[in-house]
Amino acid sequence: MPPSSTKNRVNQGALAGLRVLDVTQVMAGPFCTMLLADFGADVVKIEPPAGDSTRTMPGASGHDSPSFNAVNRGKRSVVLDLKSAAGRAALQRLARTADVFVENYRPGVVAALGLDFASLHAVNPRLVYASISGYGQTGPDAHKGGFDLVAQGVSGIMSITGEPGGPPVKAGIPVTDLGAGLFALVGILAALEHRHRTGAGQHIDTSLVEAGVALSVWEATEYFAGLGIPAALGSAHRMFAPYQAIRCADGYITLGTANDRLFRRLCDLLNHPEWTTDPLFADNLTRVRNHDRLAARIEAVAGEHPRRHWLELFAANDIPCGPINNYAQVFADDHINAREIVVDIDHPVLGAMKTLGSALKMSGTPTNPRRRAPMLGEHTEAVLLEAGFTAGEVAALHEGGAIGGLSSGRRE
Repeated sequence: MPPSSTKNRVNQGALAGLRVLDVTQVMAGPFCTMLLADFGADVVKIEPPAGDSTRTMPGASGHDSPSFNAVNRGKRSVVLDLKSAAGRAALQRLARTADVFVENYRPGVVAALGLDFASLHAVNPRLVYASISGYGQTGPDAHKGGFDLVAQGVSGIMSITGEPGGPPVKAGIPVTDLGAGLFALVGILAALEHRHRTGAGQHIDTSLVEAGVALSVWEATEYFAGLGIPAALGSAHRMFAPYQAIRCADGYITLGTANDRLFRRLCDLLNHPEWTTDPLFADNLTRVRNHDRLAARIEAVAGEHPRRHWLELFAANDIPCGPINNYAQVFADDHINAREIVVDIDHPVLGAMKTLGSALKMSGTPTNPRRRAPMLGEHTEAVLLEAGFTAGEVAALHEGGAIGGLSSGRRE
């Protein structure tokens, strides 16, 4: 795909003119490549004949579901049967002119298909190739599959989530899936800058387990410092106190007083200035060690009034605090709506839909999260023709079952 002019790049997004081959499914890989599409890259999603498995998740209509749309907006869909030699050859041909290739197969699978980094680098030395897996491309567990629940357990996240002494609890969001996707995105952007300087592509290798470990910044610090094995603290913070959910008369709020100045102000507002000189709470270190006792004292006072009272009082005195919203409340929040984190799209099968927008606001090259996800194989013919395949070659691939989706303007 020819590079865009500087003017077009500004209008179309920071990555306009870049072609991404997205050979991923489910969550981590599709999330990564969706963000590349938000930045303006032409992301071509390569799907098997049955489509990405998220296409049939709850709420689906045929091969289209809200779940699929949630992590595949702005892409184009090409159906290739990679079990066939012709399908693999077609993908290899597409890779010759691509800028980025992203896959999330188990290690070894793409090599068996002739689609590994070494094979594609040989025909396209500029290719930035990213692999996302459960455990990484090397190591004794590399052969294992990647699942967020398992990765949260292996990486330690489940050991520090939940209430003290309670059963293991996973983080509510698929944090290792999303984390691996974000780490892959950062690697891709760094590799593209390196290629800009040197002309050389490279292989990026990241995993769900490593994402979970890498995000455990405070926990690793506590352990490396010889402070013991980190344990679950509920909503409390292991480095600051009071910094947790606090029960009021009608429910919980969050309260974050992470330094002595804020703690003194909090104590004055609670009419207990003497807490600041109590040896149990005299500085942050002692407050962390006695966070449960401190929380109990705060809740004894907070329980005298409803949440609204404390939220208004604390906000008026610049004490970090907030409500604990359910998702109905999240999406009714004036600030969140003002930031356009929710966008409306129109889908030809699913109709009018709401979906999450971009968390990035860029002044010169704004992201574009308003494009819908593609229907299965919607762009097969167009992408192949753009890549130099003749109409006859496309027809032959279709007749041989190597490709699927649109053919001669009609959908299968």
